Amino acid sequence: MERYDIAVIGTGPAGLEAAITAKVRNKSVLLIGGKGSSDKVSKAHMVQNYLGLPNIAGDEMAKAFLDHAKEMGVEITEDKVNAVYSMGSYFALQCHGGDYEASSVIVAAGMTAMKPFDGEMENLGRGVSYCATCDAALYKGKTAIIVAYSAEDEPEAEFLAERADTVYYLPQYAYSGSLGNNIKVTTGVKPVSIQMNDGKAVLNTDGEIFTADGIFILREQIAPSQLVPGLTMDGNHIAVDRSMKTNIKGLFACGDITGAPYQYIKAAGEGNVAALSAVSYLNDLKKSQN
Repeated sequence: MERYDIAVIGTGPAGLEAAITAKVRNKSVLLIGGKGSSDKVSKAHMVQNYLGLPNIAGDEMAKAFLDHAKEMGVEITEDKVNAVYSMGSYFALQCHGGDYEASSVIVAAGMTAMKPFDGEMENLGRGVSYCATCDAALYKGKTAIIVAYSAEDEPEAEFLAERADTVYYLPQYAYSGSLGNNIKVTTGVKPVSIQMNDGKAVLNTDGEIFTADGIFILREQIAPSQLVPGLTMDGNHIAVDRSMKTNIKGLFACGDITGAPYQYIKAAGEGNVAALSAVSYLNDLKKSQN
């Protein structure tokens, strides 16, 4: 498996700037995120305080960011990261589309307003998972629940249903799909809490109660405390120092995920610092291995 120098999670101003800076420093970069810049940028009405880009619409700013990254040879790997594990001298990244390795990681995934359900964290890895395609093989002949937040999650339900006996699909969006056969779709219910009972996963909602062998929660973003085991948090933000270092050696964070002010130019600046810090870390790592 190819091991990248730096893996960057997130394609907002912080992530794109981090990837660009790493490229300038001649490092191999894995940039993971959506196909475009963040919605927070592209949907902004007008931005007036970004140096060099006065009175620019959000969609124009997003295009400028992406064009710059493309010009520098930065490619976006469209995927969702489920977990990042420190393996000592490198990191293992578990994603929906496969697994990756990198010598250092920069988390620039932005903020998520979604809070874990009661019982979610306590049962993570013991009946609760964030990737149905990753764990589908474990559900042959079993039942599973999927809590989905986007129509893009429907193929994941179909993939799981090819192996599981029954999949209970609970869309948390305006569902207009045509899932059928052994996929049981229930709309209009909101998950409240999760518990394990006699080896079964129980999802309590504001309506029905669902019981299965496991529960998959397919959010667009995963809270950083869930994404990286052992990561020190400062409230809902990742705790970093001025060099964007976290408490985990080789792991850096930047942008909105590190706290206010939630400004594009602050995020881009932190992305630059995080990349420079990652490059310095890699240089020190190489020296220690020689």
